[in-house]
Order: sequence, then C-alpha cells, then structure tokens
Amino acid sequence: METKKTNNKQKQGFKGIEAAGLLIIACFIVALCIYKFVLGDPSNFMNNDPNNHPLPGNMLGTIYKGGVVVPVIQTLLLTVLALSVERYFTIRAAFGRGKLVKFVAQIKDALAKGDMEAAQALCDKQRGSVANVVGATLQTYREMEQNSELDKDQKVLAIQKSLEEATALELPMLQQNLPIIGTITTLGTLMGLLGTVIGMIRSFAALSAGGGTDSVALSTGISEALINTAFGILTGALAVISYNYFTNKIDKLTYSLDEVGFSIVQTFNATHK
Repeated sequence: METKKTNNKQKQGFKGIEAAGLLIIACFIVALCIYKFVLGDPSNFMNNDPNNHPLPGNMLGTIYKGGVVVPVIQTLLLTVLALSVERYFTIRAAFGRGKLVKFVAQIKDALAKGDMEAAQALCDKQRGSVANVVGATLQTYREMEQNSELDKDQKVLAIQKSLEEATALELPMLQQNLPIIGTITTLGTLMGLLGTVIGMIRSFAALSAGGGTDSVALSTGISEALINTAFGILTGALAVISYNYFTNKIDKLTYSLDEVGFSIVQTFNATHK
C-alpha cells in the first residue's frame, strides 16, 4: 500500500513537453504565417507592394525586408519562449508546494528527532521532485529498520542506492528540453550572422549591377543585414538568459536533494548499530 501511495504521488505534477520536435515544427508554421501575413501585409509598403520600400516608420515592413532568414530566426525565438514557459512550470512543480529551503529544514529537524512519520507527512504535503526522492528514501529507511538479515553497512548501502535511483528518475524530467535552449544560444546568433552575410551580398551586388546603384536593392540588402543581426542577437541573448536561469534552479534543487539524502543516511548511521 505504501509503495502504491508513493508512486501515485510521483506521477502528479506538470511533467513538461516531451515531443519538442513537434513544438519546433509548430513554431516554424507560426513564424511563416507571421512573416507572410503580418510582416508581409501589403499595407506595410509603398503602393501596397511588398517589393517596394516599407512605409516611413513602419517597423513590420522593415522586419519583412530581412528576407527568408527572418522566419527561421523567428522560429528559434518562438521555440525559446515556448520552452522557457514549459521549463518554468515544470521546475516550479518540481520544487513542490511550499518553499524548498523551509521544507529541507523541516525534514532535517524531523530526522534529528527520529520522527519518520512526521518526515513522511511533510513529503506528502510538499509534493515535487525533492519530496518524491525523500519519500522513496524514507520508505527504504523503514524497510531497513525491519530487516534482520542485512548488516548495518548493507542497510546503509541500500538506503544510498534507493536515494540514487529516485534521484535518477527525477533529474531527466528537470533537464528535459534544456539542451535545445542551450543549442539555440549559439544557433540564433549564427543564423543572424548568416542573414547579415546574405544581406551584405545583396547590397554589394546592387552596387556593382550595371555600373550604377539600385537604391531599392541596396537598401533592401542593408535592411536584411541589420534586421537579421538584431533578431539573431535577441534570440541568442534570450536563450542564454533562459538556459542559465533554469540551470541555476536545477542546481539548487539537486543541492537540496544531496543535503536531505546525506541527513537521512547520517541519521540511520547514528541511530542504528
């Protein structure tokens, strides 16, 4: 009954998006629609023609002139935003209902008093990844107390193994999709650089065409270069901020797991011969 109870609690909470590939495809479709129907709306350009200059001060038309790289960078930007929201709710659920620092302190206090029932009750109330790991370890703790076949060292190893296995089940959920955000930190900037190079190529081609200067083609090339540079830098910056923020959150959570796990093992060592 106790095992079923623990397993049920571990299944609760927001687990995040597993099909990240589908999310990226959806973001690409949205980006194409924005590029075609919002940025490329004829009303944003002179004479209602997207091939002409954008209207003075019209930012949407100016962004459209960034060229075909714009929807690619927009896809990366939308992906970062979507996965950041997904990671926020996932890691928030992993921390549990109450403050993690307070929960860890209460668990350590209950262990110091030898009150395992109170510690389990705290886990049931807190929920989240730390509570799941502590609850699974406490269950093994009680099983080892009733076990008369193993010696003390074997029991300690069993508790440590239970802690490690429970942690191994929780951590992948926390780190899920973070590698994608980490990749976009570089990819976003590189795509911006690619758009810059393409824009400059068009500008130089306009300068050399027919021995004269095509002002429309020249300005289009420069717009493409600058817009893609700005979008690439923005995407890369947001990805870096998001990745570092969530990595720091996960580090705090794993530190709490290590702290409570060490306390459980030390309590067993101190109270059993």
